[in-house]
Amino acid sequence: MNTSFQIGTILGIPIKLHITFLLILPVFALVFATNPAPFGFQDQSSPLINYLLSFTTTIFLFLCVLLHELGHSYIAQRYGVEIKDITLMLIGGVSSMEEIPRNPSQELKIAFAGPLVSLVIGFTLFIVNFLIASLIVSYASTSIYLMFNILGSINIVLGLFNLLPAFPMDGGRLLRAWYAKRMNYIQATHYAASVGKIFAFIMGVFGLFYNNPWLILIAFFVYIGASEEDKATTVTVTLEKYLVSDVMTRDVISVSPYMSIENLLQFMLEHKHMGYPVMEGDSLKGIVTLTDVHKVPPLERAVLQVRDIMTTDVISLPVNAKASEAFKLMVSNNIGRLLVVDSTGSVVGILSRTDLMRAMMFYNEQL
Repeated sequence: MNTSFQIGTILGIPIKLHITFLLILPVFALVFATNPAPFGFQDQSSPLINYLLSFTTTIFLFLCVLLHELGHSYIAQRYGVEIKDITLMLIGGVSSMEEIPRNPSQELKIAFAGPLVSLVIGFTLFIVNFLIASLIVSYASTSIYLMFNILGSINIVLGLFNLLPAFPMDGGRLLRAWYAKRMNYIQATHYAASVGKIFAFIMGVFGLFYNNPWLILIAFFVYIGASEEDKATTVTVTLEKYLVSDVMTRDVISVSPYMSIENLLQFMLEHKHMGYPVMEGDSLKGIVTLTDVHKVPPLERAVLQVRDIMTTDVISLPVNAKASEAFKLMVSNNIGRLLVVDSTGSVVGILSRTDLMRAMMFYNEQL
């Protein structure tokens, strides 16, 4: 199920809205509409006008979040990092980068760019409000003045909050960049992730104590994000020491496109693998996995053939690629195995997540 849809492109970066963003919009609008000044529009006018002002403020707020993410993305692009997309969602915005640069100075600048944009927006709105109010006395009592004050306050809080050293938030990435100047990248990530988990725990306690579900939600995402990025960085950096040819399975067992699904299941049971390339002679036709088989009702397995369920859009990589590239491909495409090809395009091996984890285990044994 596709949970995000694209609404446009900025700086060549696809801008997407996640379904949770559409759910949170009315919640934010309701909060602004039911709170009095200076945190909302409850006393400004009629209920209808209050909700319109609140909804408009919410839209502008998420535009500011988008600018925050564009700040990260613009600096990252200058360092040659590919930005796949920016997605606005429940917890704010997320820039999907190909990979954060390992250079501590570059990571520091990329991480700081977002909070800097938020702080600049916040202080600019306050200054503009102050200047206009000093020229037009009645302006200070208008809804526009209140809107600018709300947006300015939230942007400053957003900028400062993101500077907390809670990895993988921006402040946590700044902390990792600081650590990375003093130790290897895996250790730097581990220490930054540990600090992030501590902050997540503290935020969770505060959220429970003050009955703030939003803070609890952020604490949950920070803790999970820190744990996952710590693991992913360890795996990626370790696998960079291996080539695909070092860890792949060379004895490639293939199946015919005309084999029945029933026979395929028996074949899988005998050979103890969960995925196979589908070959017709020397020609690669696709790949079939146990997941594909599970989609076929038991009564149809004697009738349907491998060619009816196989995946024809096969993802492969060259034999001299780094094992870390294979890991990234598997994660980004949510697949469990890749075919390995030589310079002529012939299949020379198959690489599974199990092969990669085995390489990790061997490396750890050597330490």
